[in-house]
Amino acid sequence: MKDGILAINKPEGISSAGVVARVKRVLGVKKIGHTGTLDPFATGLLLIAVQKATRISRFFLGGSKQYIARVTLGVETDTYDCTGQTMSKADPGVVDAISLEDVRRIVAEFAGDQEQIPPSFSALKHKGQPLYKLARRGEMIQKPPRNIKIYDISVGHMELPEFEMDVHCSGGTYIRSLAYDIGKKLKCGAHLSGLCRTKSSAFDLKQAIALGDLEKMEPSAIEPYILPMSECLSFLPSVTADAVLEKKISYGQKLSREEVDPFLLPAPVPASFIKMVDSSNKLLALIESDKDLPFYNYSCVFTS
Repeated sequence: MKDGILAINKPEGISSAGVVARVKRVLGVKKIGHTGTLDPFATGLLLIAVQKATRISRFFLGGSKQYIARVTLGVETDTYDCTGQTMSKADPGVVDAISLEDVRRIVAEFAGDQEQIPPSFSALKHKGQPLYKLARRGEMIQKPPRNIKIYDISVGHMELPEFEMDVHCSGGTYIRSLAYDIGKKLKCGAHLSGLCRTKSSAFDLKQAIALGDLEKMEPSAIEPYILPMSECLSFLPSVTADAVLEKKISYGQKLSREEVDPFLLPAPVPASFIKMVDSSNKLLALIESDKDLPFYNYSCVFTS
């Protein structure tokens, strides 16, 4: 089984870890993992790193994401989504008084750079414990706000008290918190009642294979769906190693700027990761520049 990223269309009602376990059984590989959690009630694009690609997962965790989110007005839950306990309900008259234009106007206000408070029911940790485990014991820990960015947000289908919105956001954005905050601004409360991830980094849901379809396939038939590591990292500057550089990489020898920089076009990129590939575009290593050093540091080596 080759190394790379497999795009899965996750169904509703299964955790991301559950998807990983089922894919692992089908592929028959030892090393496998996802590159960004989707809650069990959510559907859509889940990127699965296969074998050596687990070492590049971090390059996708912080990548931008796109979602289609369904928001229900008038009801707040402790988890900020449809899986939680109802904490408050708005008077029906308050919700009925909200117009379609009110929703569009408030949603549009969330575009741009901002601070967001993560939900207490999340996988973030406090003193080594996931927040959701503490919250289930009644310990509601509030983490400090985090900087996020909403690149684009727009309202789609509306049939109040429910509406859909398309969200393009930075990694680390909680759509549950976004729904909760929109409800606060509309003064009626709200929760996230549906979520589908449509894009993650350079991957699109159209590229994904349904989990149920995958489980009906032989491992050899799945290989074409696994995108090679070098192609997954198309957003990084690339250097095709000659025989000398390839040998140095295989021995873990330092690569100097004089050896690497001439291959970087149009010019070297400061403080950036660079992928070293062979003539067939197979990933050999990831190296990291340091402006204060005359050589590059290795981040990952894949020649062994």
